[in-house]
Amino acid sequence: MEKELILAPGTLITSKTDLKGKITYCNKDFLHYALYEEQELLNKPHNIIRHPDMPKAVFKLLWDYIQNGKEIFAFVKNKNKYGDFYWVFANITPSYDSENKIIGYYSVRRKPNQKAIEQISGIYKQMLEAEKLGGMSAGAKIIQDICESLGKSYNQIVLEMQKDLK
Repeated sequence: MEKELILAPGTLITSKTDLKGKITYCNKDFLHYALYEEQELLNKPHNIIRHPDMPKAVFKLLWDYIQNGKEIFAFVKNKNKYGDFYWVFANITPSYDSENKIIGYYSVRRKPNQKAIEQISGIYKQMLEAEKLGGMSAGAKIIQDICESLGKSYNQIVLEMQKDLK
């Protein structure tokens, strides 16, 4: 049975990827929680740590944001090399070259607000069920409906969940 790992306060899991999502850099905190050796991660797809409880629509939204030069915030459930899991509050931004072209992506993850995880895991379960029945667009519609009902952007909602529920 998988076990939950809780990030220590002050943890900053950082990584960089190329345009296709292959890992080009990962720090010691990343290695500590993912339980991989650096050489096992470099040049591998970042989704090597994707937990199956994560809806595909969340990652589609993430990619849509960063490929368009916008930063995004998200709660993400990751799995380590041995199948245990850990939640993170992620901030992903594009990296630019001297000509202002996107050359990769930079992600910093920290300990999430536990109350936010309780809320978001329920939403993710709904999204996964919707994706099983109607594909990724059905999962995305759940996020879209939440944003419309609250009159806020996805980033606003996620940031408020992290900040206000402490």
